Amino acid sequence: MCLPSGDYRCRVSDQESTTRLARVVRTLLVVGAGLAATRTVAELRERGFDGRIEVLGAEPLAPYDRPPLSKHLLDRPEPTWLRDEIGADLPALADEVRLGTPAHGLTLTRSGVDVHTGDGVRTADVVVVATGAHAVRPPGWEAALTLHTAADAAVLRAALVPGARLVIIGAGWIGAEVATVASAAGVDVTVLEATGDPLGAALGPVVGALTAPWYASAGVRLRRGAHVVELGGNGVALADGTLVQADVVLAAIGARPTTAWLGAALPQEPDGSLRVDEHHVVIGAPRSVRAVGDVALRRSPRHGWVPGGHWDGALRGPTDLVADLLGSGEAVVDPAPYVFSTQLGHELALFGVRHVDDEVVVRGDPAGSDGWGALWFRPGTDQASAIFTVDRPHDVGAARRLFTAAGLPSLDRARVRDPSVPLRDAAR
Repeated sequence: MCLPSGDYRCRVSDQESTTRLARVVRTLLVVGAGLAATRTVAELRERGFDGRIEVLGAEPLAPYDRPPLSKHLLDRPEPTWLRDEIGADLPALADEVRLGTPAHGLTLTRSGVDVHTGDGVRTADVVVVATGAHAVRPPGWEAALTLHTAADAAVLRAALVPGARLVIIGAGWIGAEVATVASAAGVDVTVLEATGDPLGAALGPVVGALTAPWYASAGVRLRRGAHVVELGGNGVALADGTLVQADVVLAAIGARPTTAWLGAALPQEPDGSLRVDEHHVVIGAPRSVRAVGDVALRRSPRHGWVPGGHWDGALRGPTDLVADLLGSGEAVVDPAPYVFSTQLGHELALFGVRHVDDEVVVRGDPAGSDGWGALWFRPGTDQASAIFTVDRPHDVGAARRLFTAAGLPSLDRARVRDPSVPLRDAAR
């Protein structure tokens, strides 16, 4: 709206700003070469962007998919290349791809954005930060391996010979998946979980505890409430004085956004994530700076603030980013957070965002053989914020569809408890 004084300076709308930006974008630099980066470049070309695209990748390998690193650790020794997995060949789509070239800094200038590397400075009209995440390894845990890159997987794979004693610290998604494949290959596996419940961070204590019996059934020892105090050459020392002997130790206690290279150039959350709007514009930065994938804490009209780390977000988030960047005026897709896992003899899927104050409803019998699930509802309402399924493929499709509307789905709590009632029929 123009000022009443007649001053020519006006506050333009977001759409006007986007349209103007689209007209001046001639060079675009994507920092990162994983799934989010590859999909961003592919989306740009699919929508007809004919400007110059440059890509910087920290790893020396061509883009590959990360979920198989744990799910298929032992039966897929080579990376799953994204050119085969999603049909997007990054070197063919971008004008220049520099692998093995990590970024070391970012500077906002009057004319664009500068990204600093060991080879010099790269300047672009728009920069997309898609540097992903890295595995957490606390100080003093140098003896532990981690699993986040293809190089990590190669080291771990070589160590997991039949009869080896593997101790996994953390019973989250990665820990459970590695325990599954290692135990099946004759490795002696012990999993240590400090919080007490497997998948506790994702599912909360009530639902997480229901997965604990799976470990013994798969031949894996699970020690709940096991607090690690020291790692050494012969194993892991716990707070209760126990020494868990190990030939190999894997730290699987989560990942953090890889954004330290940005320094103070962009506002960061305590965990290093970049808060972005629905169009992946970094909040507090010019519209010429975007972030997508694991680095982004995204504002969702449906779910509120959605953390990164979701494969589906890295796959689908670039659609909203590019549509806005090129000024298409399309409605936001707003992909629902989605995690899938194969672990300990079960197929798992989680949609949505669970809040700590949500009220949980268990669907079906966790001790039965027909699969089960859980739903989380906002307190005192029929609005479901997240849906978890175990060995129920029909519920997976229904859950995905339920999170396509503008708001959270409304479901009858009594009906969702009954596994014989299709989820779609429980919608209000």
